Amino acid sequence: MIEIRWHGRGGQGAKTASQLLADAAFMAGKYVQSFPEYGPERSGAPITAYNRISDERCSVHSNIYEPDYVAVVDETLLESVDAAAGLKDSGAIIINSGKKPEEFRPLLRGYSGKICTIDARKISMDCLGAYFPNTPMLAAVVEVSGCVEKEQFLKDMEESYRHKFAKKPQVVEGNLKCLRIAMNEVLTS
Repeated sequence: MIEIRWHGRGGQGAKTASQLLADAAFMAGKYVQSFPEYGPERSGAPITAYNRISDERCSVHSNIYEPDYVAVVDETLLESVDAAAGLKDSGAIIINSGKKPEEFRPLLRGYSGKICTIDARKISMDCLGAYFPNTPMLAAVVEVSGCVEKEQFLKDMEESYRHKFAKKPQVVEGNLKCLRIAMNEVLTS
């Protein structure tokens, strides 16, 4: 089983990315869970979302306290949230930032595992003309975790986007381009 915890702010799409990852893993024949946790719903407030992805049925229905991977959609959360809490050293933390991964080591409160960064802002601005960090972060999580096979993931996401954006087909190609670029631009230390 692979467990993933997402940290973001309301309106950045962490919950949506978690749901899209669950959809992609389900289409790949996996058992999945995707669920959010947040306080008063408001834009900009910290939120946490979770994924469990497994080849076997999972009967655990709690928050994830020892994730294999953590995705941080907003790097400013690292100042106030212990995003690496419980993170397995054999996994990785993936941070939305244009900075080098090693620059974050002092903020991760003793975490000694792999740190990855992806400049989701730049990628989404280049591909979509607006800041939607969840699409590149989703691709980065798939790339780093290997939780679903990449080519099948891209094929399934294309189908999902064509359905979701049926009335806005011009959005589909930008999102697919965003996914492909993000998968190739993840930095790791």
